[in-house]
Amino acid sequence: MINISAKRVAHAAVLSSLFLSLQAHADWAQSTDPLIIQPGPVDAQVQAQNPPGFTWARHPDGPASYELEITPAGVGTPVRVTVERNWYLPPTAMALGSYSWRVRPTGSTEWSTPRTFTLTTRATVFEVPDNATLRARILAKPRPRSLPSSFTPFATWSTAKKSDLEAYSSRMSNEVKLQMTALPILSDARWPLPMTGPMTAPMASQQTDVRQRINEASRQLEAAAVMWRLKGDPAMLAEALKKGDQLAALNPAGPTSYVNQDQATRQIAFGLIKAIDLLSGDLDAVRKARWLASVRTRGAEIFSNLAGANGRLDQYPFDSHGNTSLVFLVLISSLALGDIPDAQKWFDFSFRAYANNPSPWSGPEGGYANGTAYAEYAAGYLLALWDPLSQATGVNFYAKPWALGFLDFAIQFTPPGARVHVFGDGSETRPDPRVFDAFASRMVSPRAAWYVSKLSGTEDALSLLQAPYPLPVAGTRVLAPPANSAYYPSIGWTAMHSDIASSSRTSVYFKSSPYGSFNHSHGDQNGLLLSSAGQPLLVKAGWYDWYGSPLWTDWYHQTRSQNAITFDGGKGQLVDGYREQLQRNGRITAFAAPAAYDYAEGDATPSYGGQLTSAKRQIWYLHAGNAVLVRDRLAATVPHTYEFNLHTPAPMVPEAAGAIKMDVNGQSLCVRSLRADASFEKRSGPAPKAGVVEDHGAFTVKNDGKSGAEFLMLLDVGCKRPLVNIATSSNGVRTVTIGADSVQVN
Repeated sequence: MINISAKRVAHAAVLSSLFLSLQAHADWAQSTDPLIIQPGPVDAQVQAQNPPGFTWARHPDGPASYELEITPAGVGTPVRVTVERNWYLPPTAMALGSYSWRVRPTGSTEWSTPRTFTLTTRATVFEVPDNATLRARILAKPRPRSLPSSFTPFATWSTAKKSDLEAYSSRMSNEVKLQMTALPILSDARWPLPMTGPMTAPMASQQTDVRQRINEASRQLEAAAVMWRLKGDPAMLAEALKKGDQLAALNPAGPTSYVNQDQATRQIAFGLIKAIDLLSGDLDAVRKARWLASVRTRGAEIFSNLAGANGRLDQYPFDSHGNTSLVFLVLISSLALGDIPDAQKWFDFSFRAYANNPSPWSGPEGGYANGTAYAEYAAGYLLALWDPLSQATGVNFYAKPWALGFLDFAIQFTPPGARVHVFGDGSETRPDPRVFDAFASRMVSPRAAWYVSKLSGTEDALSLLQAPYPLPVAGTRVLAPPANSAYYPSIGWTAMHSDIASSSRTSVYFKSSPYGSFNHSHGDQNGLLLSSAGQPLLVKAGWYDWYGSPLWTDWYHQTRSQNAITFDGGKGQLVDGYREQLQRNGRITAFAAPAAYDYAEGDATPSYGGQLTSAKRQIWYLHAGNAVLVRDRLAATVPHTYEFNLHTPAPMVPEAAGAIKMDVNGQSLCVRSLRADASFEKRSGPAPKAGVVEDHGAFTVKNDGKSGAEFLMLLDVGCKRPLVNIATSSNGVRTVTIGADSVQVN
């Protein structure tokens, strides 16, 4: 992952002045620039969280403060607050009911357009006190403030606790001892390449090595410190001091600097401040001062980057590295309060801003537009940060409605037994069930409890030994799987399962996203993925070597490597640019889940950047027949040959005209066109990753550009070869009957 976001955001800030000047006399709180924060709560939305958070685009004049007015519906007295930034999070829950809100620059008469929202009994109360209250709470807690009260020396453990955790303690101890001699001694000389100019393969390799070695060292530091507190073994203390000294000795302006490798500098600052907290009373003054100096320098660099332009993420939130750095700064500042004077400034800047909007990659319902591989990565670092953060501050981020929705998203798109991720960078990799097992274990939810009960593997010993005991999920007596279908409107994803609780389930995933191909998303609007009994049947082609690589740019990120529509030999959705990647997007225009089938419709027309005048896809997952009907409606002003692309993990064998079959690991898929004008062609692509089989093909339809083109395709899971009948009524409505299932195609 390359830290190019900050530079792009800075460039975007200059360009956005063109957009801002156009909106100065309109509803200025709603920017026309897709990179700028959107107003929320959106009009008439029922809120999942009480109190809701408020956001709006900055006024073009750049005022020093804003006046926000919140008015209860009916005869209600408006409440006004003045804030310096373009967001507000009330510190306490609000009365249930309907409200309107508007905002203006302080002293101005230029109110934004009023927007309404509703709070019902379904809203989850999630309160975040003001900064002064939070700081006082943190400073009042004795160190180590990052650990729960249930963390006690091993000698005090009950028989039940030993039965549950002793194996993890032994595992952690053995890992630390093994790594004492296995890990390299870190120095700046290990990474000689300067990070200047366009990214090359050697530079990407060095960046990966920096990240991996720093992650290893900081884990060893934390693990040794935890085992010292747990067992009192002097060898563990010595190892913690050794690793901390190595990390503190790295030059904050060298290869691990924020500008060179932001992931490394935030991990070093996190590792050192966490160890200072864990080793409270065991560090001599000189060593502690040296470690704190490194944290102070690196923390200041993170703060300076994020606080620029009065908090750049407030206005331009779509920065994956920046948002991750923000939550790291939240924890670093929380643990540094009382030791680093500037930590108060860092804390006041970051904590409530993060609590208000923990992720730009979905709306309040949860989800993760960058794909489930990056969602898993996010869950991993959130676990490492939220556990100590919740203990230090008393704010349980796992109880935030967004977090609950994020977990539901993971359950739907990486259900138990899933063998690959879904959409976006890294989607060809295998999910690690330990990550979301641990994440779900921190929640009190019937769905979380069900998910934990179905996932294989065990939680990482380092996180489990520092978690509350017993885990919160242990108090959930009711286990309940989620619904068999789900729709996430803010990211434009749908999931459809035959039976999510069954290991033999069929799963259909469909995407048409407002995020377009931005960041770690791909040119896969109106794209499909399909699996049965955990076996992928329609897959994402290619593999993620590194962000922006030639393979990523020319194949992996492109539409022709997806199960989506291209034309004229692989021309697809436009995925270049920066702001343009958000503008060239898709959206789900309909979703329904009646008893007999699940249905979704997507409009990907904007993603083709004007090359097509219509690109709409409808999908029906037919429950009784375990089959998928796909209809594409395509149009342009010039002739094209349209291509219905398919990518499979085994060879596709042509059968009759307009039909293919694919068998893999005891599962099969037959695809046939229900129109006579489509023919199948084999396609080629770059060599897959070693040990992986990929096959590529497309059904094609020629079109003269004078009328629309159509694909009507049947995806027959298990190759049952049902009878198909298409009847057209006098008013032009077609009824497609597939075995015992019938749907109307308008």
